[in-house]
Amino acid sequence: MKTTGIKETVKKQLLGFCGLATIALTSLSASDYPTAEVNTTGLAVTDTTVTVGQLHSITGTMAISETGSVEAERLAIAQINAMGGVLGRQIEIIQEDGASDWPTFAEKSKKLIIKDKVACVFGCWTSASRKAVLPIFEKENNMLYYPTFYEGLEASKNVVYTGQEATQQIIFGLDWAYDTLGSRTFYLIGSDYIWPRTSMKIARKHIENFLTKKDPKCKVVGEEYYALGHTNFRSLINKVKLKKPDLMFTAIVGGSNVAWYKQLKAAGVTADKYDMLTLSTTEDELLGIGGENAEGFYTSMKYFQSLDIPENHEFVAAFKEMWGEDSVIGDVTQAGYLGPWIWKAAVEKAGSFDIDKIHAAHPGIELNAPEGYVRVHDTNQHLWSKSKIGKFLKNGQIELMAVSEELIEPDPFPKGYQ
Repeated sequence: MKTTGIKETVKKQLLGFCGLATIALTSLSASDYPTAEVNTTGLAVTDTTVTVGQLHSITGTMAISETGSVEAERLAIAQINAMGGVLGRQIEIIQEDGASDWPTFAEKSKKLIIKDKVACVFGCWTSASRKAVLPIFEKENNMLYYPTFYEGLEASKNVVYTGQEATQQIIFGLDWAYDTLGSRTFYLIGSDYIWPRTSMKIARKHIENFLTKKDPKCKVVGEEYYALGHTNFRSLINKVKLKKPDLMFTAIVGGSNVAWYKQLKAAGVTADKYDMLTLSTTEDELLGIGGENAEGFYTSMKYFQSLDIPENHEFVAAFKEMWGEDSVIGDVTQAGYLGPWIWKAAVEKAGSFDIDKIHAAHPGIELNAPEGYVRVHDTNQHLWSKSKIGKFLKNGQIELMAVSEELIEPDPFPKGYQ
């Protein structure tokens, strides 16, 4: 990864980011926080440094989605270091590659936590990788900052969930499609692992148990799953053409997206004939897909690079200056950027790197983030945030179509969906 010029870049951007968190983020002196007092559990903290872990897929089918998170987390850490670090200590990073393989994620998390004794980890993308590492974080009592929209049905004191859960993404998206697109028949499509299957289970329950109360015509007309890395969707596309659903509701992840969208266009399944709302395609994936192959379809997220607010303008400028003008920023990339800032705020609120004290400090932390204002929930360590719907453009960007009127409270265990 490009690292030259980082110090110069962050110095230029610091004034714009000093107001990122509404609690104090000013430079603190390490001498005011003796190591013996702020690190009582043997983490990798010295008088001058604190070491954290990064655990994402740098290789394999998920690299197309996870590389942006790595870059965003490194940008945030560089900016924090330029501000004086955390409790006066510079952040050092140990990076590991999960390699799109769940057992590898588990192995690398053990290495980071037990051998390297990192103060926290920023990482994972898929729910399968998060589920693989979660028992280790809970047993060893370390903290994971997880950036991906996911299915919910989980809340651990050892995880801060900076992406959306189901009520903020799936339910909001289906309600919007019902109201705005007139969708009544739905074809559910996903990659074959925990997140897509659980997400579609929630989607089916919402359609059959809630939308049918508004209109009895609402129903699921098809449901299909394909292995990660799958590249031949022609049979599925023929089924879609036969069923003619009002809406394809999809959660295809990683490199499979490239084949999926290109084959849709080749088969004439385009936005002028079919509606599709995805839970998983962001600007990061569009870079590989090509905007011309997805133009006119919709996505349910909480962040788009095109958001027209000052905090996002500053973030996009800083990201492009560090990682190149051709860089794109997707939803999970932005959520990854929030992790180091929330961790810094919690550590300095607690006055300690100890995990239990950080956990207790998380409730109520607020950020004026690139996506807009967010706040850590008082009990479940998810974020209050606004949900958004966007339309894919030919240039690979996303046009904002709808925003929730209010912040949506995270509810990882919604009644009637379990």
